[in-house]
Amino acid sequence: MLSALLIAVLAAAFVFEFINGFHDTANAIATTVYTRALPVRAAIFMSAVMNFIGALTSESVAMTIAKGIVSVQLELYVILAALLGAIIWDLFTWWQGIPSSSSHALIGSLIGATIVFSGGIQSILWEGVAWKVIIPLFTSPLIGLVLGYAFMKLVFEIFANWTPKKANGLFHRLQILSSAFMSYSHGNNDAQKTMGIITLALVMSGELSADAGVPFWVKVACAACMALGTSIGGQRIMKTVGNGVTKLDPSIGFVAQVSSGLAIETMTALGAPVSTTQVINTAIMGAGSVRGAKRVRWGMAGSIVKAWFTTLPITIVLGGACSFVISFLV
Repeated sequence: MLSALLIAVLAAAFVFEFINGFHDTANAIATTVYTRALPVRAAIFMSAVMNFIGALTSESVAMTIAKGIVSVQLELYVILAALLGAIIWDLFTWWQGIPSSSSHALIGSLIGATIVFSGGIQSILWEGVAWKVIIPLFTSPLIGLVLGYAFMKLVFEIFANWTPKKANGLFHRLQILSSAFMSYSHGNNDAQKTMGIITLALVMSGELSADAGVPFWVKVACAACMALGTSIGGQRIMKTVGNGVTKLDPSIGFVAQVSSGLAIETMTALGAPVSTTQVINTAIMGAGSVRGAKRVRWGMAGSIVKAWFTTLPITIVLGGACSFVISFLV
């Protein structure tokens, strides 16, 4: 029989995954919608299906969350506090249309909740945080930027003699494939964070052995919640991602999605939770800058960068505050 507190943790985790779906789905399909390669409903449906498939594929990132962030035996209320802190930040940034990182919101909130619970920073595996969180936080967007620029240069070389109408027709069709790949990558990386936090809760509550992997029912439930959230969409953020960084055309959309998908898949293979938001935006910047730096709206890019740098510290505070308050209630 599951305890009431564990049930509350599971409910909060599924809510977080649902929010993650509609918060981050814009990142995967915004360029496809704004270049009219697919209508909104078709793009969202396709993204939901591919998110679901991607979420079932691996568990390396989940194990990073479950075993690579904290070294102390946590009470379930601490994990609940971490989820609530991340949910608060995700809802705020969604409402404001800020494409922030759900991944780093969850990790930051878990760090903050653990620090308050343990009374110090010694319970955080800082080496794991550095290698699996902080370094990928900076390197994955740079990879997206470089790949976006390099692939766009290559596309220009290959299709230099094509008419714009012919090239746009080809990339309209290719964007459907690249959007599916991007959605798969998003599910493969992002869904695993919630799988990891649930696995951590099950281990801490004694429902699962410490050396066990992610239970299959957890994978299916998280994949379903993300797909359901994705089916609702995230049009507030879609406006920023889709046309707020640079003027999009089908070739830029295709290149950005392929580049970001490759960057995310690389980090997933390394077990590093990264931000889909960060990677797709920098890939768009890289691809757009091939036509000239003035074609990129660097002011918008700057506001996105600010969100990247504020997410971790703010969610550390939010997670800590939630942990402090809930400790009195339980």
